[in-house]
Amino acid sequence: MEKIQLFRGDTILIKGKKQKDTICIAVADDTCEEPKIKMNRVVRSNLRVQLGDVVSVHQCPDVKYGKRVHILPVDDTIEGVTDNLFDAYLKPYFLEAYRPVRKGDLFLVRGGRRSVEFKVIETDPGEYCVVAPDTEIFCEGAPVRREDEDKLDEVGYDDVGGVRKQMAQIHELVKLPLWHPQLFESIGVKPPKGILLYGPPGSGKKLIARAVSNEIGAFFFCINGLEIMSKLVGESESNLQKTFEEAEKNGPSIIFIDEIDCIAPKQEKRHGEVERRIVSQLLTLMDGLQSRAHVIFIGATNRPNSIDPALRRFGRFDREIDIGVLDEVGRLEVLHIHTKNMKLSDDVDLERIAKDTHGYVGADLAALCTEAALQYIREKMDVTDLEDESIDAVIPDSMAVTNEHFQTAFGKSNPSALRETVVELPNVSWEDIGGLENVKRELQEVIIFAKLVSVYFYCLVILNQLIAETLLLHSLPQTVQYPVEHPEKFEKFGMSPSKGVLFYGPPGCGKTLLAMAIATQSQANFISVKGPELLTMWFGESEANVREIFYKARQSAPCVLFFDELDSIATQRGSSVGDAGGAVDRVLNQLLTEMDDISAKKTVFIIGATNRPDIIDPALLRPGRLDQLIYIPLPEEESRYQIFKSCLRKSPVSKDVDFRALAKCTQGFSGADIKEICQRACKNAIREDIEKDIKKERRRSENPEAIDKDENDEVTEIRAAHFEESMKFARRSVFAQTLQQSRGFGSEFRFSETRTGANIGSDPFVGYSDVAW
Repeated sequence: MEKIQLFRGDTILIKGKKQKDTICIAVADDTCEEPKIKMNRVVRSNLRVQLGDVVSVHQCPDVKYGKRVHILPVDDTIEGVTDNLFDAYLKPYFLEAYRPVRKGDLFLVRGGRRSVEFKVIETDPGEYCVVAPDTEIFCEGAPVRREDEDKLDEVGYDDVGGVRKQMAQIHELVKLPLWHPQLFESIGVKPPKGILLYGPPGSGKKLIARAVSNEIGAFFFCINGLEIMSKLVGESESNLQKTFEEAEKNGPSIIFIDEIDCIAPKQEKRHGEVERRIVSQLLTLMDGLQSRAHVIFIGATNRPNSIDPALRRFGRFDREIDIGVLDEVGRLEVLHIHTKNMKLSDDVDLERIAKDTHGYVGADLAALCTEAALQYIREKMDVTDLEDESIDAVIPDSMAVTNEHFQTAFGKSNPSALRETVVELPNVSWEDIGGLENVKRELQEVIIFAKLVSVYFYCLVILNQLIAETLLLHSLPQTVQYPVEHPEKFEKFGMSPSKGVLFYGPPGCGKTLLAMAIATQSQANFISVKGPELLTMWFGESEANVREIFYKARQSAPCVLFFDELDSIATQRGSSVGDAGGAVDRVLNQLLTEMDDISAKKTVFIIGATNRPDIIDPALLRPGRLDQLIYIPLPEEESRYQIFKSCLRKSPVSKDVDFRALAKCTQGFSGADIKEICQRACKNAIREDIEKDIKKERRRSENPEAIDKDENDEVTEIRAAHFEESMKFARRSVFAQTLQQSRGFGSEFRFSETRTGANIGSDPFVGYSDVAW
């Protein structure tokens, strides 16, 4: 702008390829590098240029104010639009500024709830003009059809988000060999021929290939793996050969092979002669293309290790690029792309949504936005008559997707790459776990160690020990899962966060609930794995299952990986009786290897739960793997009181029910035992209510005019009598031997005694409620 003496708001002439030009308004941008200019995709389409092309910028002082312009919409962008196009789109667009237009150009106007594309049909005077307030805008006439040469590229770099680094690599590897092969010839090397894109389904591999093809102006030939397969001998190879010949004739071109693992699997995974011939034909065609053919191959797969190794060498697929799961910044970019035409309420926080959608790929985020819009439509269905051919225009204009709709949609979705695994975001909070207050504190000391380093010593200096502990207990609900939420704090203090924790104790004491509460408080994905589910009869499959679980956990990081019944797959090596193949030992070795391979950047927190900690291999319990051992004891009297209240918080309970008395007489009962007592009491109340309804119906059938006011007004509640009946069948599920095993394990590791500070007698049920955790 300084060199050609331009000022902000000046009209400039830009010339591109094929003698195309257009006029724009100049605006200074300090973030733009000196030899470059920025323009949107519509302007690039009018100029027939792509990103990185050379254009020339000129002063345009002779542009006059327009007397009259004729503008019509493009037919495929106004489908379903019922608004007045002039009042809703054109008038606000031209009132914002003195906008220049050129005859034959397209321009995009973003309206209230969508974008509409317009074409300049005629301008008066001249070929260029500036639309001023007194310019007559004529928009009468039928919408224009989009011509092939005027058709906007369906996908461009602006429509791909979160993969800037990969896009830059692909753009370089594709554009230079296609448009500037002489650079490689002058150096004396062969240009690259192929790129293999791999990543989970829905990560945008095909979208990236189409965007690159559109932006650099190359022909795009798509080969779907299963479409070229034929039962006739030689037809599959002929289909491949025709595609390659067509691409060579229309160079520069890109041949995109989707699901390449279907047509070129490894030799040991081929099940027929057709696959072998197709792989041979594909290799021959890739090697047979001349270096001047101006053809680039792009393959896509989500199983790169299933492809024939002959394809993964230099001269075929030269570069392999990982299109992985998006990070938080990438997810925010994708959300902005998918919501740019959506009408959003002011309370929608896309940054928060991007932070909560761990493990989501581009397709998942698109589905999330669609589901949020559908949720709003469902709410408006009661005020909309869907039988009418047209909907009142007032209803669409008032529609706006709110943050509540996104939250509802978020509860119905989960990462697509993990749907075959039990991945969920639990809805269990600390309040849903009755008692265990001190166990929660012990767990928090493991999870928020980073904050303890910075906060605890500050409290120690200013306050005494008692106040520090009180502050810690009150801050637990707000400060959970700091290794998941704030891993950078650990780097600041020069320490790696804990990788895992082992919950051990009697059955039914809330180990699974605690693991789910951790995932809820940290807003992390939760993968629950039952130990016996990993074991199979096939050699090598059990270890593959472990590898797959950890691979999916890394993809959905931050993630809590919960192994229930850990003792079934982590027994001491060499102790498995009847395990001729050594499957349990191999699974344990694979588990140890995967735990050591977890990177600090991939926040995967491992929680194991077991009733038999004494038979678990010691290698799993060393620091660096399951760092902390936390004992989940039988609930004491106060905890039992909280469990009763938690189990019955949604039930109608009579005032004569004394939870304190129930907690006092259930010493030695686990949380599961107490829940069974509550369920049986509820069943007694339900049985009584059903019998009352039957008697009422019988009396009404005998005397239809009789009305019993007392029965109508009475509401059945769970009374103390129901609990008395339930306690007759109450039983303890935890035996003294089980409790003794857990206590012995704690004594061996010097963990229980140092924490309890109390001596437990020989009878495990005597004085157990007095143990201070």
